[in-house]
Amino acid sequence: MENKDEKLWRIASKRAAFRKSLYSYIIIIAFFWGIWWFTTGHLDGRHGYPWPVWVMFGWGIGIAFQYFGAYNGNKQDLTEQEYEKLKRGKGL
Repeated sequence: MENKDEKLWRIASKRAAFRKSLYSYIIIIAFFWGIWWFTTGHLDGRHGYPWPVWVMFGWGIGIAFQYFGAYNGNKQDLTEQEYEKLKRGKGL
């Protein structure tokens, strides 16, 4: 088995976990909207309160944080980037 770069492996793991969470989010939210659609009388012309919006909003905040953690790096990575800029003399 080849030696893996620990930093790259950690990033890849975060991105894979994000994708799994996003797929689950999409499937479950679609399921909730389906439940809402068929149980509020849309077929009869009535409309009910769209409660899936609250689930989308709450879970969506968590998905957004997970996205930023997976694709925008973490505080340590940003610190390393700034350090390298300063070391090269570009950040002064």
